[in-house]
Amino acid sequence: MAKIEVVMPQMGESITTGTITKWTKAPGDIIELDEILLEISTDKVESEIPSPIKGKIVELLFPEGATVDVGRAIAIIEDDLNAAVAAAPTPKAAEAKPAPAKSEAAPVSAPAAAPAPAAPVEEGFRFYTPLVKAMAKDAGIALSELASIAGSGAGGRVNKSDLEAYIANRGKGGAPKAAASHAAPAAAPAAYSGPVTAAGPRVEITPMDNMRKAIAKNMVISKQTSPHVNSIDEIDMTNLVKQRNAIKDEFKKREGINLTFSHFVMYAIVQALKDHALVNASIEGDNIVVKKDINLGCAVAVPGNGLVVPVLKNAQDLNLTGLARNLDVLAAKARNKKLTMDDLSGGTYTFTNNGSFGTLIATPVILQPQVGIFCTGVIKKRVMVMEDDAIAVRHMMYGTHTYDHRLIDGELGSKFLASVKHYLETMDISKIL
Repeated sequence: MAKIEVVMPQMGESITTGTITKWTKAPGDIIELDEILLEISTDKVESEIPSPIKGKIVELLFPEGATVDVGRAIAIIEDDLNAAVAAAPTPKAAEAKPAPAKSEAAPVSAPAAAPAPAAPVEEGFRFYTPLVKAMAKDAGIALSELASIAGSGAGGRVNKSDLEAYIANRGKGGAPKAAASHAAPAAAPAAYSGPVTAAGPRVEITPMDNMRKAIAKNMVISKQTSPHVNSIDEIDMTNLVKQRNAIKDEFKKREGINLTFSHFVMYAIVQALKDHALVNASIEGDNIVVKKDINLGCAVAVPGNGLVVPVLKNAQDLNLTGLARNLDVLAAKARNKKLTMDDLSGGTYTFTNNGSFGTLIATPVILQPQVGIFCTGVIKKRVMVMEDDAIAVRHMMYGTHTYDHRLIDGELGSKFLASVKHYLETMDISKIL
C-alpha cells in the first residue's frame, strides 16, 4: 500500500507552471490506471493528464483555476481502495470562489514532495499569491484596498500586472475598481507605462487567454535574446508539384494521409541540417551545444487556441512517409488537445508554413533555445526566365531561414537556405518514400 503524489507535469521546455482547468475526479472516487484525472492549461497547450496508478483519490491539493509550479504535488492517490479520504477542503468546495492567482515564483528546483511555498493564499473571498501580497505590502496597500482592485485573471483574480497598473495609477483616479462594469479593461503589461484604454461603445476589450499571454511573452523574450537575421530565396517547386500530383491519390489510399508540400519541406530541412550541423544547435551561456539528433518542431495552428509546436523526434532516421505519419499523429493530438509533455519538448529546429494562409513571405520568430527556424510561403505560378533564357511558367515559393546571429553568420545562414532549396528542387520522391 502506498500513496502516490501526482505532480504538475512540465508540458514543454521553459514551461514553469500549469493551470488546473478541470478535475474529473473528487476525493473518494476510484480511478483506473491512465484514466483522465484532470485537465490543465499551460503556456503552450491544453492537455488531459491521466492517473499514473489505479487507486482511490485521497486529496486534491488545489482548486480548479489554480496555477501551480511544475513539479509541485497537485493530488494524492492511494493504491489501497479502502483508504481514508482527507477531510480538508477540496476544489469542489471552492468552486464558488474566484480562482487563485498565477504563481510568479521562479522555476522550481525543489523535489515534488516539498511543500509549495507559492501556493495561493485566500483572504476573505479573494485569493492572492505571496508575490501580490508582498507587492501590496511594500506599496502600503491594505488588504481592504487590495480587495477593491479589479483583476484580469480568471474569476477576477488580481495578478502582478493588475497590481502594477493599479500602483502606477494610484491617486490619479485612473485605477480600475472591483465595482466597475464587466467590460473593465485588462491591466496594461508591466513594460508599458501608457494609459489604460477604457471600454466604450466603439471599443471592445477582450482579456488575453493564458496561451496568448504566453505567446506574447515568449516572442518578446526571443527577440531580446537572439539578434534575428533573415535570409530569403525563391524556390522552384515545379518538379515537386508534378511528382506530388502523380502519386498523391495512391499515397492517400495507402497511408490514409494527404501528402502535402510541408512533408517535402520538412524532409529537405532535415537533409540540410545533416549538412550543416551547427544550425541544429543551441547556446547555453558561453557554450555552443550541437545536437546529434534532429528533433524537428512543426508549428500547428489550433483554431481558437493560438499556435503549438509539436516535435518529430529523431527526424534524421525518417523517410518522407515516416515524417508524414508522425506529423499526422501530432497534428491530430494538437487539434484534440491530447499533446503530451514529450510531444512538445526537445525540439532542435522548427519549421512553420505561412503559405497555408496564402502568405507570400514571412519572417518568423525563433523558438528559444533553438538558433533557427524555416518558413515557407504560398506556392504561386510565376513567369520566370530560365538558365537558357527561355520564358516559362513555374510554381515558385519563397523560403525564409531566420537565424540567431550570435552563432550563425550570414554565410552559414545563407548556405543552409541554399541547401534546403537544392533538396527541394532536385528531390526524387520515388527514392525517399
